[in-house]
Amino acid sequence: MNTLFDKIWDRHVVQQVDDGPTQLYIDRLYCHEVTSPQAFEGMRSRGLQCFRPDKIYCMPDHNTPTHDQDKPIEDPVSANQVATLAQNAKDFGLTHYGMMSKDNGIIHVVGPEKGLSLPGMTIVCGDSHTSTHGALGAVAFGIGTSEVEMVMASQCILQQKPKTMRLTINGTLQKGVTAKDVALYLMAQLTTSGATGYFVEYSGEVVRNLSMEGRLTLCNLSIEMGARGGLVASDDVTFDYVKGREYAPKGVEWDKALAYWKTLTSGPDAVFDKELAFDARDIEPRITYGTNPGMGIGITESIPLTSHHSPLTTGVEKALDYMGFKAGEKLLGKKIDYVFLGACTNGRIEDFRAFAAIAKGRKKADGVVAWLVPGSWAVDRQIREEGLDKVLSEAGFEIRQPGCSACLAMNDDKVPAGKYAVSTSNRNFEGRQGPGSRTILCSPLVAAACAVTGVITDPRTLDFEL
Repeated sequence: MNTLFDKIWDRHVVQQVDDGPTQLYIDRLYCHEVTSPQAFEGMRSRGLQCFRPDKIYCMPDHNTPTHDQDKPIEDPVSANQVATLAQNAKDFGLTHYGMMSKDNGIIHVVGPEKGLSLPGMTIVCGDSHTSTHGALGAVAFGIGTSEVEMVMASQCILQQKPKTMRLTINGTLQKGVTAKDVALYLMAQLTTSGATGYFVEYSGEVVRNLSMEGRLTLCNLSIEMGARGGLVASDDVTFDYVKGREYAPKGVEWDKALAYWKTLTSGPDAVFDKELAFDARDIEPRITYGTNPGMGIGITESIPLTSHHSPLTTGVEKALDYMGFKAGEKLLGKKIDYVFLGACTNGRIEDFRAFAAIAKGRKKADGVVAWLVPGSWAVDRQIREEGLDKVLSEAGFEIRQPGCSACLAMNDDKVPAGKYAVSTSNRNFEGRQGPGSRTILCSPLVAAACAVTGVITDPRTLDFEL
C-alpha cells in the first residue's frame, strides 16, 4: 500500500520522463520578494504570462522591517525588493498581500491561517521552509528561482521523486517540552544530513497529540535534517483547524473535500524506504550549542566531548570556538544578550501564549534585548484579543510588527557581533542573525525563561500555566 506521500505525489503526476524526472502539477505557488525577481524577469524576457495566476500568491516578508511599517523602508535594497514584488504581482495579475495589509505576514504563517494551504495539495515556494505546509497533510517543498519561473509558466515542475522515511515518536511529552524540542531532538539524533533525499512523514502518539501550530513547527524544521520536506497525516486536528478559514472549501465542496482528505493516510501495510522510532521520555527542553541545528543538547546536559561516538571533528571544534563554548560544559546559567520570539518556526499564537505564560507576573531581565515578532497581522490581532499584549507589556516586553525579523537578518533586526541570541527561529549558522552573532536555538518556553532571568534557564524550574 502506498504511503501518504505516494498518494499525493501520484495524484499530481502529469507525466513521467523516461530515465528522467517527474512532471508534477503544483496546486499552490507562494512568492516572496527575495527569490522571485529573476523568475519574473525570465517570464518577461520570454513574453510569457502566468499559466494559472489564481494559484499564485505573493507576499513580502524577509525584508520587511518590524517597526514603522507605515513609513518608507530605509534600507534601499530591501525597499527595492519589496517594491519590485508589488509591481511584478500587478504586472502579472497575481494576488499580493503587501506590507501593512491586514493579510500580510510571513508566507509560511499566512498560507495555513488563510486556508490557502490544504490537505492533499502540492505546494512550492522559493524558500526552503516551505516544508512547513506539510503539517496540513500536503506535499510542500522549497524550490530554486528557475523552478519558480517554471511553475509560473506551466503550473508544473520537473522533480525526481524522493525516497520516503517515517519518524514515529511515541509516548507523552512532559510539561515544558514542545514540538520545537521534538524537532531539535530529531535533528541531533539524525544529524543535519540524516534525512537527505527523503520526504519525512511524522507519526506516533506525540505527533497525533500536537496542535496544528506544533505540527507546523515540526514540519518547518524538516529541511534542517536534510529532508526534502515533511508531512503529517490530516486528521480531526487538521479538519478543525481548516474549517471556516477564508480559502477553505464551503458547504457541499467542504463535504467532498473532507471525504477525500480522510483517505490521505499511510495504510497499515505502507512501505517506507526507512523507518525510525523514538520515545518521548528521552526528550527534554532543548538548546543548541553549535552552528548548525543538529548541534543540540537537552537543556540540563553538557556539550558532548565526542561527536557521534568519535573524537570531536574539526567542524565541531570550529563551531564551539565561534560560539565561545567548550566541550563538556553545561550552558545552564550562561548569560544571554538577545531573545527572539518569532519566524515561520515559532511566530504563531500558540508560541506567544507560551512565552506569555512564563512572562506573566515576572519582568524582563535587565540588559536583555527582546524582539517579539508575530508571524502575521492575524496573529497580532489575536494576541491583542486575548490580552497577551498586556501581560507582555507589564513584564517589560514590546510586540513588534510582523515579518521574518531576526531569523535571517535581511532587515533591521540584526544581533551584534559576539552577542548571544536565544532564538525560536530555525537556523544558527555563523552570522545568520547578523555578522558575528551567536545563536542558540530553542522553544518559546525556553526563550521566555531566558528573557526573564537573563541567563540560559530550564523553563521547568519556573512556575507557569499554559
